[in-house]
Amino acid sequence: MSNPYFSFKKITVYHDKCAMKVGTDGVLLGAWVKLGKVRRVLDVGTGTGLVALMLSQRSEGFISIDAIDIDEDAVLQTLENVERASFRNVKAIHSSLQDYVEKCDVKYDMIVSNPPYFSSSLHSPNEQRTLARHTNSLPMVEFMNISARLLSPDGYLSLIFPYAEKDLLIGLAENAGLFVSRITNVYPMPHLNAKRVLLEFSKMKQDTEIADLIIEKERHIYTDDFTELVKDFYLKL
Repeated sequence: MSNPYFSFKKITVYHDKCAMKVGTDGVLLGAWVKLGKVRRVLDVGTGTGLVALMLSQRSEGFISIDAIDIDEDAVLQTLENVERASFRNVKAIHSSLQDYVEKCDVKYDMIVSNPPYFSSSLHSPNEQRTLARHTNSLPMVEFMNISARLLSPDGYLSLIFPYAEKDLLIGLAENAGLFVSRITNVYPMPHLNAKRVLLEFSKMKQDTEIADLIIEKERHIYTDDFTELVKDFYLKL
């Protein structure tokens, strides 16, 4: 039986109630986003609450985080993890994004999401249709449009997604009035193709900051860049 929790340096994240377990994608996103002058964050599809907890740790409690999920068990899991971490600035909310936007009366400095997606083996022949439909409950077209509504004028949206969908995702964002400002292509190893991409979007057109991140030099030997990014979280780094 797999371990019901994942221990980090300062937080322990239980994931026994969630379909999506703690993984590298969420850790990358939580460590990569720029907090800057951010004071209010919306975490969409929070799952275990991992990203929200990481942002709370990084900000030392100085930002307010609303963490929403359509899955009631995930919300309960987030509540438990927040309680264990003694963070008082993370609020877990059971809601779809579509319902949430209709009752939300605030704008966010940052929206962050580690969304579910279809694996390449399940893609339809029409890749744009696959990406646009994303999940049955929240198509990516709708996700982008709602994010644009919820962001403050100088706010930004940060995501991690399969690298193969990068250009299609950027196109959907532009149709919603969101423009890519940062791209980090994530490679498992130097000799392998990129598998993930970290993307930041804003309402303002600007020069795009592009970087590459390689996770491992070789099996279990991590690169300096990856270590520097996640060293405040992983126990053995």
